[in-house]
Amino acid sequence: MSSIEINKDTYLMWYESMQLMRKFEEKTGQLYGQQKIRGFCHLYIGQEAVLAGAMSVIRHEDSLITAYRDHAHALAKGTSPRAVMAEMYGKITGCSKGKGGSMHMFDKENHFYGGHGIVGGQIPLGAGIAFAEKYKGTDNVNVCYMGDGAVRQGALNETFNMAALWKLPVIFICENNGYAMGTSVARTTIEPDIYKLGIPYGIPSSPVDGMDPVAVHNAMDEAVQRARAGEGPTFLEMRTYRYKGHSMSDPQKYRTKEELESYKAKDPIEIVKQTIVKEGYADEKWFEEIDAKIKATVDDAVKFAEESPWPDPSELYTDVYVQQDYPYILD
Repeated sequence: MSSIEINKDTYLMWYESMQLMRKFEEKTGQLYGQQKIRGFCHLYIGQEAVLAGAMSVIRHEDSLITAYRDHAHALAKGTSPRAVMAEMYGKITGCSKGKGGSMHMFDKENHFYGGHGIVGGQIPLGAGIAFAEKYKGTDNVNVCYMGDGAVRQGALNETFNMAALWKLPVIFICENNGYAMGTSVARTTIEPDIYKLGIPYGIPSSPVDGMDPVAVHNAMDEAVQRARAGEGPTFLEMRTYRYKGHSMSDPQKYRTKEELESYKAKDPIEIVKQTIVKEGYADEKWFEEIDAKIKATVDDAVKFAEESPWPDPSELYTDVYVQQDYPYILD
């Protein structure tokens, strides 16, 4: 059981945060179809409980790093919806000054370190951030997210070994939505129970119902307590499901409509809403007010992105080197 109480406020926070992620991503999909957002675009719709359950446990000072399905992670960690939307538009007011786009969100102030396009590239980086926290003597933890496709990267094994050896305060989370880019887990690995990959390294590892924020919260609380106490990493396989394709260009021919509908029946937002109603935490008026607030927030983010300026061409030469007068930049 969690040491952090799950109460009325927790449920209300979960509903609002997950609904913001959902509505923001739905609008993102619409804007991508209108070619307002270019490049690649990967939506998080259906997986919101994985983030909501984690955010009710970790602190602001704890860091988060993930792959390229990162819009919701930035929002959950505290990045302004305006800054996230502007980034996807490629505007200078974006959280990465329009240089990262959909796949490379960064927000140092909120300890969110990407947004990484290289599959599995964030795994050793997450351990590196955790190493820095341990080196500095803090009790902050790093939460390192990855997809089920990324666990086949060799860097995972190297990182697990070092993180376990040095007892780094990192929580590795596999967001297992079953299909990586478009191939089922059963066809790509000899061990379909992904959490077992951590066991040979002595890392406490377990599966978690990633459609249930309560299960996520409890698993994360235990992992965070271990990390803060200096007991090292944890590996959690969050078994979740994306309602949209891998990216906006995915025809989704690898799964049936029946399977998709069966997971939509487990929609974490609806389940949380049902609990709120059942427990009498809020009435229908509250839901209407929150939904209206979220719609206004998303609409404001779009307006802000539309009206923001493009980066000046000179921005091509900034944020490349720490040294401002680096001598090898040529006009």
